Amino acid sequence: MKSIIKDINLASNGHLKINWVNEHMPVLNLIKKEFEKDKPFNGLKVAISLHLEAKTAYLAKVIQAGGADVTITGSNPLSTQDDVCAALVEDGITVYATYNPTEEEYKHQLVKTLEEKPDLIIDDGGDLVTVLHSERQDLLENIRGGCEETTTGVLRNYALKNSNQLAFPMVAVNDAYCKYLFDNRYGTGQSVWDGINRTTNLIVAGKTVVVVGFGWCGRGVAQKAKGLGAKVVITEVDPIKAIEAHMEGFEVMTMSDAAKVGDYFVTVTGNRDVIRGKHIENMKDGAILSNAGHFDIEINKPELEELSSSKRTVRHNIEEYELNDGRKIYLLAEGRLVNLAAGDGHPAEIMDMTFALQALCLAFINENYQKTGAEVLSVPSELDEKVARLKLETLGISIDTLSDEQKKYLASWHHEE
Repeated sequence: MKSIIKDINLASNGHLKINWVNEHMPVLNLIKKEFEKDKPFNGLKVAISLHLEAKTAYLAKVIQAGGADVTITGSNPLSTQDDVCAALVEDGITVYATYNPTEEEYKHQLVKTLEEKPDLIIDDGGDLVTVLHSERQDLLENIRGGCEETTTGVLRNYALKNSNQLAFPMVAVNDAYCKYLFDNRYGTGQSVWDGINRTTNLIVAGKTVVVVGFGWCGRGVAQKAKGLGAKVVITEVDPIKAIEAHMEGFEVMTMSDAAKVGDYFVTVTGNRDVIRGKHIENMKDGAILSNAGHFDIEINKPELEELSSSKRTVRHNIEEYELNDGRKIYLLAEGRLVNLAAGDGHPAEIMDMTFALQALCLAFINENYQKTGAEVLSVPSELDEKVARLKLETLGISIDTLSDEQKKYLASWHHEE
Protein backbone atom coordinates (compact mmCIF):
# COMPACT_ATOMS: atom_id res chain seq x y z
CA MET A 1 0.00 0.00 0.00
CA LYS A 2 1.60 3.26 -1.13
CA SER A 3 -0.87 5.45 0.76
CA ILE A 4 0.15 7.19 3.98
CA ILE A 5 -2.66 6.89 6.53
CA LYS A 6 -2.91 6.17 10.22
CA ASP A 7 -4.63 2.78 10.32
CA ILE A 8 -6.45 0.79 7.63
CA ASN A 9 -8.43 -0.95 10.37
CA LEU A 10 -10.41 2.28 10.92
CA ALA A 11 -12.06 1.90 7.52
CA SER A 12 -15.40 0.48 8.64
CA ASN A 13 -16.30 3.61 10.59
CA GLY A 14 -15.13 5.74 7.69
CA HIS A 15 -17.47 3.90 5.34
CA LEU A 16 -20.38 4.63 7.67
CA LYS A 17 -19.59 8.36 7.55
CA ILE A 18 -19.26 8.39 3.76
CA ASN A 19 -22.47 6.41 3.30
CA TRP A 20 -24.32 8.87 5.54
CA VAL A 21 -23.32 11.94 3.51
CA ASN A 22 -23.97 10.01 0.28
CA GLU A 23 -27.61 9.78 1.35
CA HIS A 24 -27.75 13.56 1.86
CA MET A 25 -25.95 14.80 -1.27
CA PRO A 26 -28.55 14.20 -4.02
CA VAL A 27 -27.09 16.71 -6.52
CA LEU A 28 -23.70 15.03 -6.40
CA ASN A 29 -25.46 11.69 -6.81
CA LEU A 30 -27.01 12.92 -10.08
CA ILE A 31 -23.64 14.13 -11.31
CA LYS A 32 -22.08 10.80 -10.38
CA LYS A 33 -24.58 9.08 -12.69
CA GLU A 34 -23.57 11.48 -15.49
CA PHE A 35 -19.90 10.79 -14.86
CA GLU A 36 -20.39 7.01 -14.80
CA LYS A 37 -21.98 7.29 -18.24
CA ASP A 38 -19.71 9.91 -19.88
CA LYS A 39 -16.35 9.18 -18.15
CA PRO A 40 -15.02 12.78 -18.49
CA PHE A 41 -11.76 11.93 -16.71
CA ASN A 42 -11.06 8.59 -18.35
CA GLY A 43 -7.33 7.83 -18.23
CA LEU A 44 -6.50 10.99 -16.26
CA LYS A 45 -4.98 11.51 -12.83
CA VAL A 46 -6.63 13.93 -10.39
CA ALA A 47 -5.00 15.27 -7.22
CA ILE A 48 -7.21 16.73 -4.50
CA SER A 49 -6.26 18.78 -1.44
CA LEU A 50 -9.34 19.47 0.68
CA HIS A 51 -10.41 19.16 4.29
CA LEU A 52 -10.40 15.39 4.33
CA GLU A 53 -13.64 14.29 5.88
CA ALA A 54 -16.66 12.34 4.65
CA LYS A 55 -18.14 14.89 2.23
CA THR A 56 -14.79 15.43 0.55
CA ALA A 57 -14.33 11.66 0.37
CA TYR A 58 -17.59 11.33 -1.51
CA LEU A 59 -16.50 14.01 -4.00
CA ALA A 60 -13.33 11.98 -4.58
CA LYS A 61 -15.45 8.90 -5.28
CA VAL A 62 -17.63 10.83 -7.74
CA ILE A 63 -14.54 11.96 -9.65
CA GLN A 64 -13.25 8.40 -9.53
CA ALA A 65 -16.58 7.31 -11.05
CA GLY A 66 -15.77 9.66 -13.93
CA GLY A 67 -12.78 7.50 -14.83
CA ALA A 68 -10.05 9.29 -12.87
CA ASP A 69 -7.17 7.82 -10.93
CA VAL A 70 -7.61 9.90 -7.76
CA THR A 71 -5.05 10.87 -5.13
CA ILE A 72 -6.13 12.93 -2.13
CA THR A 73 -4.52 14.75 0.77
CA GLY A 74 -5.68 17.12 3.48
CA SER A 75 -5.65 20.91 3.41
CA ASN A 76 -5.46 21.46 7.16
CA PRO A 77 -3.63 19.35 9.77
CA LEU A 78 -6.55 19.19 12.18
CA SER A 79 -9.44 18.55 9.78
CA THR A 80 -8.32 15.17 8.43
CA GLN A 81 -10.35 12.22 9.71
CA ASP A 82 -8.27 9.05 9.84
CA ASP A 83 -11.20 6.65 9.51
CA VAL A 84 -12.38 8.37 6.32
CA CYS A 85 -8.85 8.13 4.90
CA ALA A 86 -8.80 4.39 5.56
CA ALA A 87 -12.17 3.91 3.87
CA LEU A 88 -10.97 5.73 0.75
CA VAL A 89 -7.92 3.49 0.50
CA GLU A 90 -10.23 0.46 0.59
CA ASP A 91 -12.19 2.09 -2.25
CA GLY A 92 -9.11 2.31 -4.46
CA ILE A 93 -8.14 5.93 -3.89
CA THR A 94 -4.56 6.83 -2.97
CA VAL A 95 -4.44 8.86 0.26
CA TYR A 96 -1.57 10.81 1.76
CA ALA A 97 -3.09 12.25 4.92
CA THR A 98 -3.14 11.81 8.69
CA TYR A 99 -4.74 13.77 11.50
CA ASN A 100 -2.48 16.33 13.17
CA PRO A 101 0.76 15.78 11.24
CA THR A 102 3.84 17.87 11.94
CA GLU A 103 4.54 20.71 9.52
CA GLU A 104 7.16 18.53 7.83
CA GLU A 105 4.76 15.58 7.55
CA TYR A 106 2.00 17.79 6.16
CA LYS A 107 4.32 19.20 3.50
CA HIS A 108 5.55 15.69 2.66
CA GLN A 109 1.96 14.56 2.14
CA LEU A 110 1.30 17.45 -0.26
CA VAL A 111 4.45 16.63 -2.23
CA LYS A 112 3.65 12.90 -2.38
CA THR A 113 0.23 13.76 -3.77
CA LEU A 114 1.79 15.86 -6.52
CA GLU A 115 4.42 13.24 -7.27
CA GLU A 116 1.59 11.07 -8.60
CA LYS A 117 1.85 13.47 -11.58
CA PRO A 118 -1.79 14.58 -11.84
CA ASP A 119 -3.37 16.06 -14.95
CA LEU A 120 -5.94 18.03 -12.93
CA ILE A 121 -6.09 19.36 -9.37
CA ILE A 122 -8.65 20.52 -6.83
CA ASP A 123 -7.13 22.81 -4.22
CA ASP A 124 -8.36 24.37 -0.96
CA GLY A 125 -6.33 27.33 0.21
CA GLY A 126 -3.75 27.15 -2.55
CA ASP A 127 -1.20 24.77 -1.04
CA LEU A 128 -0.98 22.46 -4.07
CA VAL A 129 -0.66 25.41 -6.43
CA THR A 130 1.99 27.01 -4.22
CA VAL A 131 4.13 23.86 -4.05
CA LEU A 132 3.86 23.43 -7.82
CA HIS A 133 4.96 27.00 -8.48
CA SER A 134 7.82 27.00 -5.97
CA GLU A 135 9.93 23.98 -5.08
CA ARG A 136 8.31 21.43 -7.43
CA GLN A 137 8.11 23.19 -10.77
CA ASP A 138 9.35 19.93 -12.28
CA LEU A 139 5.83 18.58 -11.80
CA LEU A 140 4.09 21.40 -13.70
CA GLU A 141 4.30 19.91 -17.17
CA ASN A 142 1.41 17.48 -16.75
CA ILE A 143 -1.02 19.96 -15.18
CA ARG A 144 -3.91 20.94 -17.42
CA GLY A 145 -5.63 23.08 -14.80
CA GLY A 146 -7.70 22.93 -11.67
CA CYS A 147 -10.28 24.36 -9.31
CA GLU A 148 -9.91 26.38 -6.10
CA GLU A 149 -12.34 25.95 -3.24
CA THR A 150 -11.90 28.93 -0.94
CA THR A 151 -11.33 32.69 -0.71
CA THR A 152 -7.76 32.39 0.53
CA GLY A 153 -6.77 30.14 -2.34
CA VAL A 154 -8.43 32.35 -4.95
CA LEU A 155 -6.49 35.35 -3.62
CA ARG A 156 -3.25 33.35 -3.88
CA ASN A 157 -4.14 32.33 -7.45
CA TYR A 158 -4.74 35.96 -8.40
CA ALA A 159 -1.44 36.94 -6.79
CA LEU A 160 0.33 34.39 -9.00
CA LYS A 161 -1.55 35.62 -12.07
CA ASN A 162 -0.83 39.28 -11.31
CA SER A 163 2.87 38.52 -11.03
CA ASN A 164 2.75 36.62 -14.37
CA GLN A 165 3.71 33.35 -12.69
CA LEU A 166 0.51 31.29 -12.91
CA ALA A 167 1.37 28.27 -15.06
CA PHE A 168 -2.11 26.83 -15.74
CA PRO A 169 -5.77 27.84 -15.53
CA MET A 170 -7.62 27.72 -12.21
CA VAL A 171 -11.38 28.02 -11.80
CA ALA A 172 -12.37 30.20 -8.83
CA VAL A 173 -15.15 27.92 -7.57
CA ASN A 174 -15.33 29.96 -4.37
CA ASP A 175 -16.72 32.93 -6.32
CA ALA A 176 -19.70 31.10 -7.82
CA TYR A 177 -23.15 32.08 -6.57
CA CYS A 178 -23.95 28.49 -5.57
CA LYS A 179 -20.79 28.47 -3.47
CA TYR A 180 -20.55 31.72 -1.54
CA LEU A 181 -24.26 32.43 -1.13
CA PHE A 182 -24.84 29.04 0.51
CA ASP A 183 -21.56 27.39 1.51
CA ASN A 184 -19.88 30.54 2.83
CA ARG A 185 -22.96 31.97 4.49
CA TYR A 186 -25.18 29.11 5.66
CA GLY A 187 -22.50 26.43 5.76
CA THR A 188 -19.92 28.45 7.67
CA GLY A 189 -22.58 30.02 9.86
CA GLN A 190 -23.92 26.70 11.11
CA SER A 191 -20.68 24.72 11.20
CA VAL A 192 -18.73 27.36 13.14
CA TRP A 193 -21.28 27.28 15.94
CA ASP A 194 -21.48 23.48 15.74
CA GLY A 195 -17.73 23.42 16.39
CA ILE A 196 -17.76 26.04 19.14
CA ASN A 197 -20.75 24.58 20.97
CA ARG A 198 -19.53 20.99 20.71
CA THR A 199 -16.11 22.00 22.02
CA THR A 200 -17.09 24.37 24.84
CA ASN A 201 -20.52 23.09 25.91
CA LEU A 202 -21.26 26.68 27.02
CA ILE A 203 -24.30 28.84 26.35
CA VAL A 204 -24.29 31.50 23.65
CA ALA A 205 -27.56 33.25 24.54
CA GLY A 206 -26.98 36.48 26.44
CA LYS A 207 -23.28 36.55 25.54
CA THR A 208 -21.54 39.09 23.32
CA VAL A 209 -20.08 37.61 20.15
CA VAL A 210 -17.50 39.58 18.20
CA VAL A 211 -17.34 38.58 14.54
CA VAL A 212 -14.20 39.89 12.87
CA GLY A 213 -15.02 40.39 9.20
CA PHE A 214 -18.41 40.75 7.50
CA GLY A 215 -17.88 38.95 4.22
CA TRP A 216 -20.19 36.11 3.29
CA CYS A 217 -18.71 33.81 5.92
CA GLY A 218 -18.87 36.53 8.57
CA ARG A 219 -22.49 37.25 7.67
CA GLY A 220 -23.36 33.61 8.29
CA VAL A 221 -21.53 33.45 11.62
CA ALA A 222 -23.20 36.67 12.78
CA GLN A 223 -26.69 35.56 11.71
CA LYS A 224 -26.41 32.25 13.54
CA ALA A 225 -24.99 33.94 16.66
CA LYS A 226 -27.97 36.27 16.67
CA GLY A 227 -30.28 33.28 16.27
CA LEU A 228 -28.67 31.66 19.31
CA GLY A 229 -29.54 34.72 21.37
CA ALA A 230 -26.20 36.52 21.38
CA LYS A 231 -25.51 40.22 21.18
CA VAL A 232 -23.38 40.58 18.06
CA VAL A 233 -20.58 43.04 17.39
CA ILE A 234 -18.94 43.34 13.96
CA THR A 235 -15.47 44.68 13.26
CA GLU A 236 -14.58 45.59 9.67
CA VAL A 237 -12.06 47.49 7.54
CA ASP A 238 -14.41 47.84 4.56
CA PRO A 239 -16.74 50.85 5.06
CA ILE A 240 -19.44 49.42 2.79
CA LYS A 241 -19.58 46.12 4.66
CA ALA A 242 -19.58 48.03 7.94
CA ILE A 243 -22.69 49.98 6.87
CA GLU A 244 -24.34 46.74 5.79
CA ALA A 245 -23.61 45.18 9.19
CA HIS A 246 -25.06 48.27 10.89
CA MET A 247 -28.25 48.06 8.80
CA GLU A 248 -28.53 44.36 9.61
CA GLY A 249 -28.89 45.42 13.24
CA PHE A 250 -25.39 44.54 14.45
CA GLU A 251 -23.21 46.86 16.46
CA VAL A 252 -20.11 47.96 14.58
CA MET A 253 -16.93 49.07 16.31
CA THR A 254 -13.15 48.86 16.16
CA MET A 255 -11.35 45.76 17.34
CA SER A 256 -9.83 47.78 20.19
CA ASP A 257 -13.29 48.61 21.50
CA ALA A 258 -14.79 45.19 20.72
CA ALA A 259 -12.00 43.47 22.68
CA LYS A 260 -13.36 44.97 25.89
CA VAL A 261 -16.91 43.62 25.53
CA GLY A 262 -16.62 40.25 23.78
CA ASP A 263 -17.27 36.86 25.35
CA TYR A 264 -16.70 34.93 22.10
CA PHE A 265 -14.47 36.07 19.25
CA VAL A 266 -14.65 34.54 15.76
CA THR A 267 -12.22 35.72 13.09
CA VAL A 268 -13.39 35.34 9.48
CA THR A 269 -11.17 37.58 7.37
CA GLY A 270 -8.52 35.58 5.52
CA ASN A 271 -5.97 38.09 6.81
CA ARG A 272 -3.31 37.87 9.48
CA ASP A 273 -3.11 39.41 12.99
CA VAL A 274 -6.67 40.71 13.18
CA ILE A 275 -6.57 39.89 16.90
CA ARG A 276 -3.26 40.95 18.42
CA GLY A 277 -1.69 41.18 21.82
CA LYS A 278 -2.86 44.76 22.27
CA HIS A 279 -6.44 43.52 21.90
CA ILE A 280 -5.97 40.51 24.17
CA GLU A 281 -4.64 42.80 26.92
CA ASN A 282 -8.12 44.36 27.15
CA MET A 283 -10.23 41.19 27.00
CA LYS A 284 -12.46 39.87 29.74
CA ASP A 285 -11.41 37.02 31.97
CA GLY A 286 -12.70 33.87 30.26
CA ALA A 287 -12.90 35.25 26.72
CA ILE A 288 -13.02 32.52 24.06
CA LEU A 289 -11.06 32.97 20.83
CA SER A 290 -11.72 31.03 17.63
CA ASN A 291 -10.89 31.31 13.96
CA ALA A 292 -12.93 30.43 10.88
CA GLY A 293 -10.39 31.61 8.30
CA HIS A 294 -8.27 29.17 6.33
CA PHE A 295 -4.92 29.65 8.10
CA ASP A 296 -4.12 29.89 11.82
CA ILE A 297 -2.70 33.40 11.50
CA GLU A 298 -5.77 35.53 12.15
CA ILE A 299 -5.22 35.36 15.93
CA ASN A 300 -1.62 36.26 16.71
CA LYS A 301 -0.65 33.23 18.79
CA PRO A 302 2.94 34.29 19.50
CA GLU A 303 1.72 37.56 21.06
CA LEU A 304 -0.89 35.63 23.06
CA GLU A 305 1.86 33.39 24.40
CA GLU A 306 4.07 36.37 25.25
CA LEU A 307 1.29 37.78 27.42
CA SER A 308 0.78 34.46 29.21
CA SER A 309 2.45 33.04 32.29
CA SER A 310 1.17 29.52 31.58
CA LYS A 311 -0.66 27.44 29.00
CA ARG A 312 -2.49 24.14 29.38
CA THR A 313 -5.11 22.00 27.66
CA VAL A 314 -8.29 22.09 29.74
CA ARG A 315 -10.56 20.19 27.36
CA HIS A 316 -10.15 18.63 23.94
CA ASN A 317 -9.45 21.45 21.48
CA ILE A 318 -9.39 24.11 24.23
CA GLU A 319 -6.12 25.67 25.37
CA GLU A 320 -6.17 27.91 28.43
CA TYR A 321 -3.73 30.82 28.47
CA GLU A 322 -3.32 32.39 31.89
CA LEU A 323 -2.18 35.97 31.54
CA ASN A 324 0.31 37.58 33.87
CA ASP A 325 -2.49 39.33 35.81
CA GLY A 326 -4.39 36.05 36.35
CA ARG A 327 -7.03 36.45 33.64
CA LYS A 328 -7.66 33.39 31.50
CA ILE A 329 -8.12 33.43 27.74
CA TYR A 330 -9.25 30.31 25.88
CA LEU A 331 -8.16 29.41 22.34
CA LEU A 332 -10.13 26.82 20.40
CA ALA A 333 -8.55 24.28 18.03
CA GLU A 334 -5.12 25.94 18.10
CA GLY A 335 -6.56 28.88 16.21
CA ARG A 336 -7.23 26.69 13.16
CA LEU A 337 -10.54 26.44 11.31
CA VAL A 338 -12.88 25.85 14.23
CA ASN A 339 -15.68 24.36 12.15
CA LEU A 340 -13.42 21.62 10.79
CA ALA A 341 -10.69 21.27 13.42
CA ALA A 342 -13.31 21.08 16.17
CA GLY A 343 -16.26 19.80 14.14
CA ASP A 344 -17.33 18.01 10.97
CA GLY A 345 -17.45 21.06 8.72
CA HIS A 346 -20.39 22.27 6.69
CA PRO A 347 -23.65 20.31 6.52
CA ALA A 348 -23.79 17.70 3.77
CA GLU A 349 -26.70 19.39 1.97
CA ILE A 350 -24.65 22.59 1.64
CA MET A 351 -21.49 20.87 0.42
CA ASP A 352 -23.69 19.01 -2.06
CA MET A 353 -23.89 22.20 -4.13
CA THR A 354 -20.27 23.23 -3.66
CA PHE A 355 -18.85 19.84 -4.56
CA ALA A 356 -21.25 19.54 -7.49
CA LEU A 357 -19.66 22.76 -8.76
CA GLN A 358 -16.19 21.34 -8.15
CA ALA A 359 -16.94 18.20 -10.14
CA LEU A 360 -18.54 20.06 -13.05
CA CYS A 361 -15.83 22.74 -13.14
CA LEU A 362 -13.11 20.11 -13.17
CA ALA A 363 -14.74 18.56 -16.23
CA PHE A 364 -15.05 22.04 -17.76
CA ILE A 365 -11.37 22.88 -17.32
CA ASN A 366 -10.38 19.50 -18.75
CA GLU A 367 -12.39 20.26 -21.88
CA ASN A 368 -11.23 23.87 -22.24
CA TYR A 369 -7.72 24.23 -20.78
CA GLN A 370 -6.10 24.60 -24.19
CA LYS A 371 -8.36 27.56 -25.02
CA THR A 372 -8.26 29.45 -21.75
CA GLY A 373 -4.55 29.90 -21.11
CA ALA A 374 -3.14 30.41 -17.61
CA GLU A 375 -5.96 32.49 -16.15
CA VAL A 376 -8.05 32.60 -12.99
CA LEU A 377 -11.45 31.77 -14.44
CA SER A 378 -14.95 32.43 -13.19
CA VAL A 379 -17.36 29.53 -12.94
CA PRO A 380 -19.42 29.49 -16.16
CA SER A 381 -22.90 30.81 -15.40
CA GLU A 382 -24.50 27.79 -17.04
CA LEU A 383 -22.79 25.46 -14.53
CA ASP A 384 -23.81 27.67 -11.60
CA GLU A 385 -27.39 27.60 -12.85
CA LYS A 386 -27.27 23.86 -13.54
CA VAL A 387 -26.34 23.15 -9.92
CA ALA A 388 -29.12 25.44 -8.69
CA ARG A 389 -31.70 23.74 -10.93
CA LEU A 390 -30.57 20.29 -9.87
CA LYS A 391 -30.80 21.36 -6.24
CA LEU A 392 -34.37 22.61 -6.75
CA GLU A 393 -35.22 19.35 -8.50
CA THR A 394 -33.96 17.29 -5.56
CA LEU A 395 -35.99 19.49 -3.20
CA GLY A 396 -39.16 18.98 -5.23
CA ILE A 397 -39.42 22.70 -5.97
CA SER A 398 -40.63 24.04 -9.32
CA ILE A 399 -40.10 27.62 -10.49
CA ASP A 400 -41.49 29.72 -13.34
CA THR A 401 -39.75 30.30 -16.67
CA LEU A 402 -39.79 33.37 -18.89
CA SER A 403 -42.01 33.33 -21.97
CA ASP A 404 -40.54 34.24 -25.35
CA GLU A 405 -42.35 37.59 -25.16
CA GLN A 406 -40.85 38.29 -21.73
CA LYS A 407 -37.35 37.43 -22.95
CA LYS A 408 -37.85 39.73 -25.96
CA TYR A 409 -39.05 42.53 -23.71
CA LEU A 410 -36.07 42.26 -21.36
CA ALA A 411 -33.65 42.23 -24.30
CA SER A 412 -35.13 45.35 -25.92
CA TRP A 413 -34.11 48.95 -25.22
CA HIS A 414 -37.32 50.33 -26.74
CA HIS A 415 -40.39 49.41 -24.69
CA GLU A 416 -43.76 50.01 -26.30
CA GLU A 417 -46.68 50.83 -24.03
